[in-house]
Amino acid sequence: MDFAQVLSTEFNMKQEHSSNIIKFLDEGCTVPFIARYRKEWTGSCDDQILREFADRLQYLRNLEKRKEEVINSITEQGKMTDELMKAIEEAYTQTEVEDIYRPYKQKRKTRASEAIRKGLQPLAELILEQKDVDVKAKANEFITEEVLTVEDAINGAKDIIAEMVSDDANLRKTLREFYERRAKITCELVENENSKTYETYSAFSQEVGKIPSHRILAINRGEKEDCLKVKILIEEEQVIQIIAKSYLKVKGGVSEDKANYNECNLYVEEAIIDGYDRLLAPSMEREIRASLTDKANEQAIKMFDSNLRPLLLQPPLKNKVVLGLDPAYRTGCKIAVVDETGKVLDTCVIYPTPPQNKTAEAMDKLTQFIDRYDVDVISIGNGTASKESEIFVAELIKHQKRKVSYIVVSEAGASVYSASKLGAEEFPDFDVAQRSAVSIARRLQDPLAELIKIDVKSIGVGQYQHDMPQARLSEVLGWVVEDCVNSVGVDLNTASYSLLSYVSGLNKAIAKNIVTYRTENGAFTSREQLLNVPKLGNKAYEQCAGFLRIVDGKNILDNTAVHPESYEACKKLLEHYNLSYDDVKNNNLANLESLVEKEGASKVAEICGVGEPTLLDIISELQKPGRDIRDSLPPVELRSDILSMEDLQVGMILNGVVRNVIDFGAFIDIGVHQDGLVHISQISKDYIKHPSEALKVSDQVKVKVIGIDLDKQRISLSIKDVEE
Repeated sequence: MDFAQVLSTEFNMKQEHSSNIIKFLDEGCTVPFIARYRKEWTGSCDDQILREFADRLQYLRNLEKRKEEVINSITEQGKMTDELMKAIEEAYTQTEVEDIYRPYKQKRKTRASEAIRKGLQPLAELILEQKDVDVKAKANEFITEEVLTVEDAINGAKDIIAEMVSDDANLRKTLREFYERRAKITCELVENENSKTYETYSAFSQEVGKIPSHRILAINRGEKEDCLKVKILIEEEQVIQIIAKSYLKVKGGVSEDKANYNECNLYVEEAIIDGYDRLLAPSMEREIRASLTDKANEQAIKMFDSNLRPLLLQPPLKNKVVLGLDPAYRTGCKIAVVDETGKVLDTCVIYPTPPQNKTAEAMDKLTQFIDRYDVDVISIGNGTASKESEIFVAELIKHQKRKVSYIVVSEAGASVYSASKLGAEEFPDFDVAQRSAVSIARRLQDPLAELIKIDVKSIGVGQYQHDMPQARLSEVLGWVVEDCVNSVGVDLNTASYSLLSYVSGLNKAIAKNIVTYRTENGAFTSREQLLNVPKLGNKAYEQCAGFLRIVDGKNILDNTAVHPESYEACKKLLEHYNLSYDDVKNNNLANLESLVEKEGASKVAEICGVGEPTLLDIISELQKPGRDIRDSLPPVELRSDILSMEDLQVGMILNGVVRNVIDFGAFIDIGVHQDGLVHISQISKDYIKHPSEALKVSDQVKVKVIGIDLDKQRISLSIKDVEE
């Protein structure tokens, strides 16, 4: 298979670009590196397209490997034909290959394999010819010590035919397509202690081709918990007719009127029906269920992907002293104050919540912290006792001399980090709860740097994460983290090894070596010093250098995304317009872009010895050295007062922040302990197929309250009804 040709067609790109991407991947280049620094060779593919390309390339290579295994196996059996070889070579999916291989695969003992062993294959072939012969007389010739009667011989022959029907690759493909068009998935509720959760799926039925992914995952979980009985229903008579077209040599197919049937026709029809009932139908149901689950899993994983990116790329709250509050009842609220750099200044435990209710004492303690450390913001985790803690903090703020705000942040994964090996390494003298309070404070200051310390599956930005194929989920979410880290860039002199390990070309061992080198030799002053780090060779340096930043280093370019391989091009560009590195430092390049545009980007790129995409990236970086792409995003919304669910009224217009986007809508934080739901039908006046077309995590939106259920703690919101 010519992978470059196939992929260029699938991804609608030039074959030259497809070949280059494959070459770079095979050389060990990372996706972030290829996306950023090899644009001329890839047609400026972004990282998400490159991920899909790499994923598909791996699938095609696995497919090719499987084809070779199948060809070798069939050839060794002496059963390979030109027609069979052609079918295997033209197969485009793993399923097609397995269908072709099915009749030749080593199987456990079946009724058909036993019949073949007893020598009944010729009788089966005779019946399949469907000539007008005396079958019973012919069957008599096959009586042996193992085949005792004529009926045994005929039944054995029918078993062989039934398995032939089930193993027919072309027929299976036709039936699979028919099932996908016409089958329905149905559910019945099984009464038990958990069944109330799945009442929606009582007497449920929907076409296989139309059922949304989140319903598949809900049905699967309900079945797993013995709350649902699930079946795939199909018009069986039509399926039998489809099979009959391939096997039954009777005009008009299967019919109740057997007047024009001969004896062989009758036996073939019986074998067809048996093959479908006993073999094909269960197999098709398993395949359809597996296919639905695979598609649902991939859709759910895509939602994790699209939700995680904006969460990781939330704008950091810079230059603020933050007090992190991890709420609790009996054990008290854990407090950690961190300075502008994230350094822990102090910790304590307060008890403003039930059952202790030591509100005055807690208020005095936090007032001391606020005054002593000039606290700017209080970051409250949204877990147990969050509501009571928020009420306490809102009251606390009213009595402060300095301006203090608060925000409720998701504490998803904070406890996972706190109990992790990394948490223990960072704060060996802290208990688990103290580490959690630090994490809650720091994830406000730099969400990316803090959230990457947590197993991304625990961050809570999707649905059914525990039902997903965990290896695949970890792989995809790992890619998201890698892309986000490298798109932002990492400060070489302050980053933890956990953050450095996500940088292109680095792994955990090299990241630890960088931190050790930094500790022993002082801060890095140039990117070139990375080559002195143990195990960081030329290839790793090529991959990582452009994504690592050095603030106040020897070379201003080390604080940009300009790759060292382009430093000479930068020099030529600046000299061409009589500019210097001092102009870069002093932000005196405002007119550089217009100068290049006036002369012609292609001409200037040729002068500098780089491609046009690289030149444009260089210009962008030179104009804003040290920039953080997250600074251009809307800042986090801080609060100074609280709103309870009881305060809400239908018709209220409120500001909100998108916390999670799911298949049927989005959850919005409106400053109440309970997030509200905007159903997909309430998101936009225009038609949208999926909520992600209009919303992403961290978006700030205006919403209208359209429903309040205090008993069920549910808030219904609308975006489309907000008057402009």
